[in-house]
Amino acid sequence: MLSRRQLLKGLAAGSIAVDTSGFATSWPQHDLSSRRPPHSERKFTSQSVEEVIHRVKPRIGDPHLAWMFENCYPNTLDTTVRVGTVDGKPDTFIITGDIDAMWLRDSSCQVWPCRCILIDPYANAFLSDPHATKALPWAVDDLTDMHPGVGERKWEIDSLCFCIRLAHGYWQVTGDTSPFTAEWARAMRLLVDTFREQQRRKGSGSYHFQRRTEVPTDTQMLGGYGNPAQPVGLIYSMFRPSDDACLYSLSIPGNLFALVSLRQLSNMAAEVLHDTAFASACGALAQEIESALFTYGQRHDAKNGEIWAYEVDGFGNQLVTIWVVVLQMTRSIAGHVSEC
Repeated sequence: MLSRRQLLKGLAAGSIAVDTSGFATSWPQHDLSSRRPPHSERKFTSQSVEEVIHRVKPRIGDPHLAWMFENCYPNTLDTTVRVGTVDGKPDTFIITGDIDAMWLRDSSCQVWPCRCILIDPYANAFLSDPHATKALPWAVDDLTDMHPGVGERKWEIDSLCFCIRLAHGYWQVTGDTSPFTAEWARAMRLLVDTFREQQRRKGSGSYHFQRRTEVPTDTQMLGGYGNPAQPVGLIYSMFRPSDDACLYSLSIPGNLFALVSLRQLSNMAAEVLHDTAFASACGALAQEIESALFTYGQRHDAKNGEIWAYEVDGFGNQLVTIWVVVLQMTRSIAGHVSEC
C-alpha cells in the first residue's frame, strides 16, 4: 500500500501526478489483491460495513483508490476491535493499531471511554484489562501515580475533550440518552474536577510525571510538574496530542478544545442529566478559559494580524512559530487551488 511518506515523496519528485481536484492520478504499480485478514482472523465483522464496501467500491473509477478504500475502510473493525464483558456488562475495547493499548484520543470516536476516565482522568492510554498492573513496556518505571488498567500516564487536555466530543456528537445525531448513565455522569464530573485542578489556582495539584529517558520530550522537568506558568485561568497540560512534552505548560489549542467541550457538556448536563448546578459549573469554567485565552493566548503578527499562540506560560513567553508557518502554508495552498 502506498504510504503517506511515499505519496509525499512522489509528489515532491513529480512521479505522482495530481489533477485539479487534488487526487493522485498516476500511482506506482503494485499488487491490488486484498490485504484484509482472512475472515476467520477478523476481530469484528459488520454486515452494514460490508454492504457499504460492496456498494461504493464499483463506483470508484481509479482502481488504486478503490483498492485502498476496500482495505482501509473496514481496517479498524478487522484488526483492532475486542468485544467482551467487564463487570458483567458488554464492553468494546479498541487498540490504537500498532500498540496493544487504547488511547482515549485515538479510539474515542469508536468506543465509549467513560470507564477509562474513572480509572484515571490523567492517563492517556489504557490496557484492555482494567485490573492489569503492568504498564506499557516504556512506561513501567515512570515516576508518577500509576493505577491498575493504565498503559501510560501522560496528561493531555484533548484526551478528555474527545470523550465529550463523542458523547455530544452521538446525542446530537441520535437523540438517544440511554448511554448517559450515572457512571457517565460520574466520569464527566471527574473530568471537570480534573480541568479545575489543572488550572492550578491552589497549587500544583496531584499530577506529576517523570521518565528515565534520553529523550527530553518524553519527560517533564521540575519534579514532573513542568515549566513554571502563571495560573491565569487556563488549564495546564504536560503533554501535546503527539505525546511529546509541552515547552510552555498552557496549551492554546488544548484550551480552545476544552472551551468548546465544556459548553457542549453544559448543554448535556442541563438537557440530559437535568442537573442545572453542574451545567452552571461547566459554563462558568468555560467562561474563565475563554477570558484567559483572549488575554494570554493571542499575539499580533506583522504579516497575519491576530493569531493564536501554540503554547504560553502567562508571563509573556509564547511558542508561535509553528502556527505562523501553518497559516502561511494554508494560505499558499488555498491560493494555488483557487488558481487551478
